[in-house]
Amino acid sequence: MYIAMNRFTINAGQSPVFEERWQKRNSFLKDVPGFIKFRLLKLDDTHYSSYAEWASEADFRAWTTSEAFRKAHGQVMPEGVIAGPPQLECWDVVLDGG
Repeated sequence: MYIAMNRFTINAGQSPVFEERWQKRNSFLKDVPGFIKFRLLKLDDTHYSSYAEWASEADFRAWTTSEAFRKAHGQVMPEGVIAGPPQLECWDVVLDGG
């Protein structure tokens, strides 16, 4: 299994806009081969992470070059919501206790 996470820093007071945008967003992930699960995680009002589980790194990499990826990432967040570009972190799962 492979995990892809993007860490976001949100400008003060913008968390409701950020969360609403994610709730209304079409991710185009449901029919992508190898996609397992998505979650949006919140640490506090200015720190979030998107979390996506994939069957393999190859499945994730294929998604990043797909038309579905371009459509999903073409839905731009309103200006002033995010403090800077997200920081991508990718992880290989070495132990799954669930």
